[in-house]
Amino acid sequence: MNNHEQYIKRCIELAEKALGNTYPNPLVGSVIVHDGNIIGEGYHRKAGENHAEINAINSVEHQELIAESTIYVSLEPCAHYGKTPPCALKIKELGFKKVVIGAMDSHDKVNGKGKKIILDAGIEVVSGVLEKESVELNKRFFTYHEKKRPYIILKWAESGDGFLDKDFTPTAISNSLVNQFVHQLRANEHAILVGTQTALNDNPSLTVRNAEGTNPIRVLIDFDLKVPNHFKIYNNEAPTLVINTTKEGIENNITFIKVEKKNFLQDLMHALYKEQIQSIIIEGGSYTLQQFINAGLWDEAIVIKNDALKLENGTKAPEFKHDTTDHKNFRDNSISKYVNLSQNRELY
Repeated sequence: MNNHEQYIKRCIELAEKALGNTYPNPLVGSVIVHDGNIIGEGYHRKAGENHAEINAINSVEHQELIAESTIYVSLEPCAHYGKTPPCALKIKELGFKKVVIGAMDSHDKVNGKGKKIILDAGIEVVSGVLEKESVELNKRFFTYHEKKRPYIILKWAESGDGFLDKDFTPTAISNSLVNQFVHQLRANEHAILVGTQTALNDNPSLTVRNAEGTNPIRVLIDFDLKVPNHFKIYNNEAPTLVINTTKEGIENNITFIKVEKKNFLQDLMHALYKEQIQSIIIEGGSYTLQQFINAGLWDEAIVIKNDALKLENGTKAPEFKHDTTDHKNFRDNSISKYVNLSQNRELY
C-alpha cells in the first residue's frame, strides 16, 4: 500500500465513525499531511455541521503549514452552497500543495465541479485512490442518487431446516450475540420495512434497543390498513411510513402513502426516493422478501441461520440461490452476507 492509499484508508476509517448519522449527506473523512506526518484529521459528523475537510483544517495546530501540505479526502470536495460553504473553495483559498481524492461524486451538484475548482486554482489533484473502497463507503448515497432508490438490504433468520417460525407463530431463532448485530444494523441504516403479516404476527417495534444509535424510519406495507393503530409500529419511538392503497396524508409521526398494487415495487421505490430514504432493511415477512428477490431488486442480503434448530413446520424461508460473499459464525448461529453483483455500481 503506497502513501496515498494509506492516507485515504485513514479517511475511510474516520468517515465510518459517523455511519447512520449523516443523512442525507455522504460519509466523508479527511486527513492533512505535511512532510509525511498527519497534522490534521476530521470527518463529517452530521448533516448541517462542518464537512470533513473543514474539520480537518480546523484541527491543524500550525495553520501556516497548510500551504505546504497535502489534503486527502475520501470523496470529491463539494462545490455548492448548502448549509455550509463549498469545501473546494476553502481548499483553493488556503492554497494546499496537493489534493488526493478517493472517489468522485456523481451527485448532480458536485460531479467533477469540486475537482475543477481546485485544478483551476493551479493545485495538483490526484483522484481515484482506493476508489472501490471509497465507493463502498458511500454505497447508500451513490445508489440513492444514481438509481433514484434506497440501497436495499434483505434480512431474515431461518432454522436449519429452512423455516422462519414454528407452526406459523413467532419463534426465537437467533442468539443474543446475533440480536446485538441486528440492532447495530438497524442503527446503521436509514429505514426498515415489514409487510402486513409480520406486523400482525410479531407486533414488532423495529427500534434499536441492544446497540447505540438512532431508530430507523419504519416502513409498513399494509395495503388494506389491517394493522391496528395501537400496535408498536405506530408508537412515537420513530417515524412510520404506511404504504397502502386507500389513504394519503400525515398524522403525528405517521405518513400514509398511497400506491397502486399492480406497480407496487416501482411505486414504493418512488415513494422512498421522494422521502429521501437512502438505505432500507427489508425484514419480512417471507412473501415481502420474495417479491424483492424475484424482481432482483436488492443490493445486499443478510441471512442468519441456526443450523441446530429444526422447526419442521411453519413459514418457509424465501427461495434464494446466490453465492455468499462473507460468512461468520456467532456461537451456534451463522451470518451469511450476499452482494447482488448485477446491481453493483459501475466505477467511472
